[in-house]
Amino acid sequence: MQIHIYKDGDEVTSALAEWMAELIAKTLLTKDKFTLALSGGETPKALYKKLAASPYKEKIDWGKIHFFWGDERVVPFTDERNNAKMAYDNLLEKINVSEEQIHIMQTGIEPVNAAIEYEKILHQYFDDQPSTFDLVLLGMGDDGHTLSLFPNSLVLFQNNKWVTEILSKEKGKRITLLPSVVNLSSSIVFLVTGAAKATTLKKVLEGEYQPDKFPAQLIKPANGELHWFVDEEAAKDLKPIVPQA
Repeated sequence: MQIHIYKDGDEVTSALAEWMAELIAKTLLTKDKFTLALSGGETPKALYKKLAASPYKEKIDWGKIHFFWGDERVVPFTDERNNAKMAYDNLLEKINVSEEQIHIMQTGIEPVNAAIEYEKILHQYFDDQPSTFDLVLLGMGDDGHTLSLFPNSLVLFQNNKWVTEILSKEKGKRITLLPSVVNLSSSIVFLVTGAAKATTLKKVLEGEYQPDKFPAQLIKPANGELHWFVDEEAAKDLKPIVPQA
């Protein structure tokens, strides 16, 4: 695990955009496509806007990237809360990609069926492969949730499938990837900013392993890399990082 700390949110997203561009270029030297799972939320929105602008709009070979989502609210695509709509508005409509490269979670059918259909797509891409996604972008809530994996949820420890539906009175209907598929990725990045996340971030990274309380702790790559890109406000309670000799 590597923790990357920057002054503020703008520096974090700038550094992550550059890091992503380098990872994509390196991966495409040996593969014909790059598989990327996107996250929803306000912080990723700033990242997507950077990626859609120069120099990354021209620097990244967008025609070879296939886009997926980590989770989705079961609301129409026209709804501002829809994660796919946010990605389209801030990134996908501004770069050179085809619809064949974009794999959204269906919100116009029953969530259980949407989860089944999305898992079929993932198996088409990743069965018989040494890893699943080349990169998964994740966020973390103030309560330590990631994806649509919330504290004390009954789905947290499902290992028999890759995608599941969430039917919660508090959180609404959702579709989410599970740790079983995310942890098989080559690279995973958490993007976390703001002082409101500081206490939880410390507990997730330095506290006792309590994934039922802090589901973000379930993200532990089997053979891939795990990176945290955070700003100083979010990292203010962490122990100082000692440089390695």
